[in-house]
Amino acid sequence: MLIEIFPNNIDDRKIRQIVETLQQGGIIIYPTDTVYSFGCSLEQPKAMEKIARLKGIKPEKANFSIACSDLKHLSDYSKQVNNSLFKLMRNVLPGPYTFILEAGKNIPRLFSSNKKTIGIRVPDNTIAKRIIEELGCPLIATSVHDDDEIIDYTTDPQMIEEKWGNEVDIVIDGGPGGLEPSTILDCTNGNIVLVRQGKGSVEGFLELMD
Repeated sequence: MLIEIFPNNIDDRKIRQIVETLQQGGIIIYPTDTVYSFGCSLEQPKAMEKIARLKGIKPEKANFSIACSDLKHLSDYSKQVNNSLFKLMRNVLPGPYTFILEAGKNIPRLFSSNKKTIGIRVPDNTIAKRIIEELGCPLIATSVHDDDEIIDYTTDPQMIEEKWGNEVDIVIDGGPGGLEPSTILDCTNGNIVLVRQGKGSVEGFLELMD
């Protein structure tokens, strides 16, 4: 099912429909501030397993990130971060970054695996933010890749629906997606290590990086 949502004029009824689907264990493809992403409720482990299978990954090996609406509940999903790292995260989020942190005690239970780290996203996208707020818990975030040898990501939500519409419950058309994924920063060893340069610039905090 393709559902069109205009970022500047969000239809509350459509958001509720999407949230009800997620609460029932459904899978969606949704827009972020980078590329389109597979998503499900963090509280639906069977849906996470299905996303892993769609991506050809063993569920216990899935290295999914979670998308939050803000940093208010960071301590629910990660171990305590130091003040300088929290200040950095607060300054650049919402934005196109994934911060890899030590997983909090809830993560292994939620992922049904002995997961030691967790990627945290706060996408700067009004549609994603509204869905997460209405849902009341984070969404799984893992990019929708293209099979094209040149282009890594499909930007057209209608083409995404043509390919994945029979595999997921809802594809959200929130306008064209991007071609660059998030910048990934590993913060698990007391410093910041650039894992992947994506859309988010690191120029402003290079001095903090290893």
